[in-house]
Amino acid sequence: MLKGQVSKKKLEETIPYLGLDLEEVTEDYLRIEYNPNRPDFATDYGIAKALNSFLELQTAWKDYNVSKGKIIVKVDKSVQSIRPFIVAAVARNIKLDDESIRQIIALQEDLHNGIGRMRKKVSIGIHNLDVLKPPLEYLAVEPTFLFVPLNETKSMSMQDILTSTSTGREYAHLVNQFSKYPLLRDSAGGVLSFPPIINGELTRLSSSTKNLFIDITATDLKTAENALAVVATTLSDAGALIESVKVPYPDQSLITPDLSARQEAVDVEYANRLLGLQLTKEEMVKSLRKARLQSKADSNKIVAKVPGYRIDIIHPVDLVEEIALGYGIFRMELSFPASKAVGKYNPLQVELSRVRETAMGLGMLEVVNFSLVGEDLLKNAGIDAQLIRVDKSKSAEHEVLKPSMLPTILLTLSKNIHEEYPQKIFEIGKVFIKKEGVIIEEYRVAGAVSHSSANFTEIHSYLSALVRQAFGVQILTKAAEMPPFIEGRTAEIVYNGKRCGSIGEVHPEVLQNLGMRNPIAAFEMKLSSFVSS
Repeated sequence: MLKGQVSKKKLEETIPYLGLDLEEVTEDYLRIEYNPNRPDFATDYGIAKALNSFLELQTAWKDYNVSKGKIIVKVDKSVQSIRPFIVAAVARNIKLDDESIRQIIALQEDLHNGIGRMRKKVSIGIHNLDVLKPPLEYLAVEPTFLFVPLNETKSMSMQDILTSTSTGREYAHLVNQFSKYPLLRDSAGGVLSFPPIINGELTRLSSSTKNLFIDITATDLKTAENALAVVATTLSDAGALIESVKVPYPDQSLITPDLSARQEAVDVEYANRLLGLQLTKEEMVKSLRKARLQSKADSNKIVAKVPGYRIDIIHPVDLVEEIALGYGIFRMELSFPASKAVGKYNPLQVELSRVRETAMGLGMLEVVNFSLVGEDLLKNAGIDAQLIRVDKSKSAEHEVLKPSMLPTILLTLSKNIHEEYPQKIFEIGKVFIKKEGVIIEEYRVAGAVSHSSANFTEIHSYLSALVRQAFGVQILTKAAEMPPFIEGRTAEIVYNGKRCGSIGEVHPEVLQNLGMRNPIAAFEMKLSSFVSS
């Protein structure tokens, strides 16, 4: 915790300059909201660690140490097509009370909801190590497999857990499409967890628990390793001794966790230009140290040593932000731009706003998605195109520039299957098309309706009304066959004799790929035929 006495008033003044928001201030506590890209701030341990450096209560610190452990988690090939990755760690000699347990569980759930994408990408289990009999095994079993889930007193089948428990019903959609379910158990058959659904009652934590076993299962290995780094360093800060776990896969073997630091560099001139300052290299090194990043000057660059739990630092601009925080946002002065030119609305954006307002007037809800998507999403949505890939992407969900608006429209609907129907949404944005080595950026509008009887006629009426009211023109539709629509229920959109889009009812296979429960009818149309670029 804090390495010195700090008044409550000083904490109130300082915390916002760490990039945190004070939500509530009382005599007994401060309620803090943090940005999801900093999951290490989910507990008091992480915030205290940042305050120690920012207030210079602690000017030196050591790297996190991982002792060599003896526990093995064997990975069976049966999980490869379900939830293929698992990483793990051991935390020994930790002192738990009700408050520390609450914070550990809060960290677990925040990671689930953030980088874990509501457990779809990553799920975390924290267990009482002392009741386990290693080695452990991660495998897939039949839905009829029985064990006692957390907070229950009798054995239940995995299928019953999905239908009869509140947690099971909430997350059943993550495994329902599989004929077998993932399971983590020990050599005596004791069940640790049914990921990503629920832990076993066997490994419940209590204030008497001294040694922990942490497992993280995932669909993306790097994200799992990132989440484990955050959990392991937090437990280390809480006083635990961290031990490694050996995880042999059918085709490789891992030793986790890896808490080693990595190096990231930022150009001094680049940092000063972004900040509007004239900091020396020495001032930048000091600022980064206050942000708990050891660094050194190397020629015209600053090279920082980034600890494993700082998963938010992936680009030089992130180091610039840390320099600003360490320097002190409160010390930065406002200045006016050098230019005295008067701005005006971009004519293209004015026309796009007209399309947006028209769609909203038709009762459709606007959604906004990233230009980067995962390659798997395009495959699941039935989109086949020449892809423009991101070099060394840090995320499986941001691998390529999207060549179509439909995948993200469908993804939005798939994330909202528990909301009220009918659902009517639209999106305006850019797609990126590669032709003969040249990348073309093109504005498009896409729209979709989803409910039990969504069909071609309905979505056609929305499209016709949109172009008629926004542009005062009529479009034609001509029968065609194109993904991701059903054969015989799709058409190309034609204006002035030229094809400018597609419309139809989404194929059932695509709906199944995305876990959709209702039919979807959708359209996508390029706007260059109607607005000037």
